[in-house]
Amino acid sequence: MIRNAAVALLFALSFMPSAYAEETWAPVEARVPFAPSAFVGSDGLTHLAYELHVTNFYGDSGALKPQGLKVFGDDAALPLLVLDAKALATIVKPAPAEQKPVAIAPGKRAVFFVWLTLPAGSPVPHRLRHRIEFAADKHATSVLDGATVQVGDAKTLTIGAPLRGGRWLAHEGPGAAQSHHWGSLVAVNGALTIPQRYALDLVGVDEAGHVMRPGVKDIQKSTYGDWIGYGADVLAVADGVVRSTRDGEQEHPPLSPQPEPTSLTTNGLFGNYVVLEIAPGTFASYAHLQRGSIKVKPGDHVHRGQVLAQLGQSGNSAAPHLHFQLSNAATFEGSEGVPYAFDRFDYLGPESEAQLFGQGEPWKAATVEHRQAQMPLNDVVIQFPDS
Repeated sequence: MIRNAAVALLFALSFMPSAYAEETWAPVEARVPFAPSAFVGSDGLTHLAYELHVTNFYGDSGALKPQGLKVFGDDAALPLLVLDAKALATIVKPAPAEQKPVAIAPGKRAVFFVWLTLPAGSPVPHRLRHRIEFAADKHATSVLDGATVQVGDAKTLTIGAPLRGGRWLAHEGPGAAQSHHWGSLVAVNGALTIPQRYALDLVGVDEAGHVMRPGVKDIQKSTYGDWIGYGADVLAVADGVVRSTRDGEQEHPPLSPQPEPTSLTTNGLFGNYVVLEIAPGTFASYAHLQRGSIKVKPGDHVHRGQVLAQLGQSGNSAAPHLHFQLSNAATFEGSEGVPYAFDRFDYLGPESEAQLFGQGEPWKAATVEHRQAQMPLNDVVIQFPDS
């Protein structure tokens, strides 16, 4: 019986498709450290955002050059995402030199920031599988086929507005792989995390999409009062408990050179801030607040819509804005950013950073669209309710 089974196995293997029989597995370690959870963006589609870490493990393997990435959901034969080598160069850290393909040197790691958009109406997959073909100078093409990750099943938390009324550019928002939010990995005490994975810089704009009030002749000499959003009330997005605050930090002059942060920590980056716990293990952080404006203290119970402070420019900030994020820990360091959705806002269309300052084509608001239970994506103008 054993002999017959062995013969049958050899016979079956001889008829396997050559594409699989001849594949050489890549000498890499690959994983997704933090499982993604699905959320609905301001484009109305469902997304997954996560990082695929790929390490060229052996010191003598030579540089590995990924030729493309395919992401499959569950047992599907057709991929949910296909990226070629050129596209990979736009979503990887460290980023290659301009016009250069990605090459992972021996002993080095590349982190790919994967933005997955599901087809309209399709279910969220339970797990994801990754396939990358690598070219190399020292050996034939090899393949990574695996790095499977379970998709998180936590329901996206729907929250209220962090600001009242007005128009706001959701800058450096979700979907921007090279932004200083999603693109910033923080290593501390054995953990490598991305606290700002879904963070927003909310920048106040007027009806023309400009960040400053009319009449400012030299933006390098602008004052706080010249900026549309400065001093706006910052609101609790849900009922919760204040876990930490900081006040009294000096605010920088707008557009002044920023020194390197003293540390990649809450105190090193956020300036004056408030951190609320709005659900068990879920924390809302508000950063760069106006000096002397914080109205709550640790241990206080707050209610949705309650004024916490005023928008300012303290901490690691080049211009007045509110930095807002949700994460799974009270501290910046060691936390992972988690998705959320605002229960309602108006969508007014995309805007570029240059248009904030009146450069390029003038910004024109799109037809106002009322949105519910969505997360603003990168560089779109939104308006929160007045109350």
